[in-house]
Order: sequence, then structure tokens, then C-alpha cells
Amino acid sequence: MSQIRQEDFIQSIADAFQYISYFHPLDFVRAMKAAYDREQSPAAKDALAQILINSRMAAEGHRPLCQDTGMAVVFLKVGMEARFEPGMTLQAMVDEGVRRAYTHPDNPLRASVLADPAGTRKNTRDNTPAVVHVEMVPGDKVDVTVAAKGGGSENKAHFTVLNPSDSIVDWVLSVLPEMGAGWCPPGILGIGIGGTPEKALLLAKEALMGPVDIHELLARGPGSRVEELRLELYDKVNALGIGAQGLGGLTTVLDVKILDYPTHAASLPVGLIPNCAATRHLHFTLDGSGPASFAPPALSEWPEIAWDGPAGARRVNLDTLTKADTATWKAGERLLLTGKLLTGRDAAHKRIADLMARGEPLPVDFHNKFIYYVGPVDPVRDEAVGPAGPTTATRMDKFTDLMLGPVGLLGMVGKSERGPEAIASIKQHGGVYCIAVGGAAYLVSKAIKAARVLGFVELGMEAIYEFDVVDMPVTVAVDSRGESVHESGPREWRIKIGKIPVSGH
Repeated sequence: MSQIRQEDFIQSIADAFQYISYFHPLDFVRAMKAAYDREQSPAAKDALAQILINSRMAAEGHRPLCQDTGMAVVFLKVGMEARFEPGMTLQAMVDEGVRRAYTHPDNPLRASVLADPAGTRKNTRDNTPAVVHVEMVPGDKVDVTVAAKGGGSENKAHFTVLNPSDSIVDWVLSVLPEMGAGWCPPGILGIGIGGTPEKALLLAKEALMGPVDIHELLARGPGSRVEELRLELYDKVNALGIGAQGLGGLTTVLDVKILDYPTHAASLPVGLIPNCAATRHLHFTLDGSGPASFAPPALSEWPEIAWDGPAGARRVNLDTLTKADTATWKAGERLLLTGKLLTGRDAAHKRIADLMARGEPLPVDFHNKFIYYVGPVDPVRDEAVGPAGPTTATRMDKFTDLMLGPVGLLGMVGKSERGPEAIASIKQHGGVYCIAVGGAAYLVSKAIKAARVLGFVELGMEAIYEFDVVDMPVTVAVDSRGESVHESGPREWRIKIGKIPVSGH
């Protein structure tokens, strides 16, 4: 019978969340490098390069891979003979570990958790509470799996109850294009089959905790129906041509992970949850002998990739930019931005809309400016700002007409596609929308040389900042004519992939 000390448990949780904030799992790094090596789409290959370089930089600098440092998820398999010191519940111990991790002075992580989600949505400031799943198992040890799941990928979760005779593959292929690029592909699909509705989604989440091993399955061949489904979905999802960041390319998923559970004769529940380019999870075991320890991987495990910015990129001065200039940009063109760049996300846009509706002045002049959809990590040491990658732009679609019209914006920078409403507004106003690479937050932050808050300081990471940027890499996603690279790119590569022999996948 093992006795698990309270402090050992708490500190292990804290150390694990710090560890996964800056170390990708090595199986994921290797899979991403393999995708980079085989990629033929220039836009996708550039995005993959940025993700891999960002991963190495985060490992070297012990800073977050992504500005969205995730909501803490913990799976606990508690041995029925294990004993804990009295005083705190499992939830309370996990939350204390999360609190220590997310407020660590050397590497503070962004607090994204809001209490009262349907009401005041007030930030808890320390990313607690965690989502904890507990299972009692034989033995006297405690197996722990921690994961940090960002909102962009979580928001693309899907659930359905199929008829028993329906095709799971057809359903997945129908929802993948609808997911767009907000989940930051290439990543991993977790699929849960069976049980009840909540069980299917839990299985999908737990499936994501497994290693990237599709290459092993491809080599040996399937030995079960679940393995056949994995291979079929891997091929058919990648054949959609969505590609890295939705720009079109050969790799949309690095792996498909599936867990199943017996279900009712009348039911076929299926849950789907993606992991993004900031895949973060770690497993460890506590046996009463002390806290878990995590050895840092050797930096030699990360590939060396030469990248001096997007090839043939146009340099842009944001401070002198006009609509006449942006009218010459074309969807898919790569840019390097220098100058003053404003920021704002959901909460700031809502405040702006409310002020405009009441006829009150705005705290910032947005005329002829660009806004960056970002909620950065707090800076440490000599940083101007912490990791500052883009957030999903579609959440701001309903504000696009207001921002490009009366508010006076020239353009926007975010990640993923824009919806029909936003594209129509961009075309009407002669605006432009660019994307930065989701999953390259630390790399992007190096282009930000100064940062100051201009408005809504009480919103924390959602306040309006002014960044001074130098050669910040972006791609024109929607040009002033309403042409979208997220429509043209996947369409082009879906056709090309159809002409590539299966062995080339």
C-alpha cells in the first residue's frame, strides 16, 4: 500500500503543466518533421517550418509553445490500495498544482479560464479550476495524464448519434471541412465511439493522450476494425487537401486516434475532438516514493530548419499604409509587417460595439490601422511581450462590418478562415484579412519589439495593446476583392492529391 504525500502530488501536477507548456511530445515533433519533409505546397511547407522552429525555440527558452496555454485537463487512474494524506480533495490538489504552474514567476502561463460562463465571465486569474476525470483501478499507484487544451481546437469538437448502419467515415469527412482551420492543423483527431453521449466525447479526449504511431500501423497493417478505421480516416482526411493552417497541402492530420466502448443496440454515439499544432500532454506515475521528475529532452531531437522569413515576401510599412496599397495585395501573398499594430479580441470588440451604439468615444483611434486578434502571454525578463500567436478570427466575424466601416479599420490579422458575412464585408469596404501561423506564438512574439496597453486594461490579456512590430510574417488570406486562400488552397490541393499515387501519402 503506497502513501501519496499531498505536496508530492501537487508539485508533480505543477511541474508537469510547466513542462508541457514548452516541450512538445517528441513523437509529435518527429511526425511534424516527416510532414514537413513530404509537403509539396509552398504555403503549407512555410507554415510547418514556422511551427517546428517555434517548437525548438520554446524548448530552448522554456516559454510557451502557444499564447493559448490551454485549459487544464487531468486524467487520474487511482489505485484502490493507494492512500492520500488527509486534508484536500483530489480536485483541490489538482487545482493547487495548476495554480502554481500558471503563476510561475519564471514562466507565467496565460490564464484563460472564466467563471460564471453564461454571466459575468470573470477570469479566475490562475486558470483554475481544472477538468478532472477519475477512475478507480487495481493496485496502489496513481497514474496521471495532464493535458493543456486550447480553445481553438476545443471549439471544433463535434458529437453525433448515428444510426447503427451509418458510416462513421462519412460523418467525419462531412464535418472536417466545416471545422476549417481554427483548430490549427496539422494535428491529431481523437474519436470516441460507443457508450453514451458523454462517454463518446470523453473517449475522444482520452484518445488524444496516446502517442503518434500511425506510421507503425501503416507499416504492419491493421489488426482490428478500429485500426482499419484509423487508416481509412487518415488517408481520406488528408485527401481533403485542407493542409497546414487550412492553406492547402498534403497533411491535414498527423494521426487519427480512436477509443471505443460497448453501446446500446439502438445507438452509435460518436465524438470527435482535435488536437492542434500545440499538442501538449504528459503521463507520469506516483508510487509514494516522492514527486515525479521530468527530464528535459535533448535539443538534438528537434530538427534544424533554415528559415529567414517567407520566401519572396513583400515588406509592408503599417504606419504609411493606404487602401490603395492593400488593393494591390492578392490572396496567398506573403508579407512582412513593420510598424504600429493594434490588438483586440472578443471582449474588446464587444466593448467597442457597445460604445459605438451609445455614441461614446473609443479609447483608441482605429482609422487606417490594422488589428491583430491576439491575447498574449505576460512578458518576462527582457521580453516586450510573451508568446503572442493569433486567435481564431471567425469569432470576430459579426463585428467585421462595424470595424471596417464606422470604426475605420484598414485590415485584420488572425488565424483560420473568415465566414461569408465577414468576406462580404471585407469586399464591400476594400479591407483585407491576413493570417499569422497558429502554433508559432513564440516565434511571432520575437517580431514584437514593444507593447503598451491603450484601452480596456481591466480585460487583462484581452485589452487593446499597441505593438511595435518588425518583419512580422503573415499571409494574405482574404484580399480586397473577397478572394479567400482558405477556399482556393484546399480546392487546388484536393485536385492535386487526387492525382498523386496512394504510396505518396
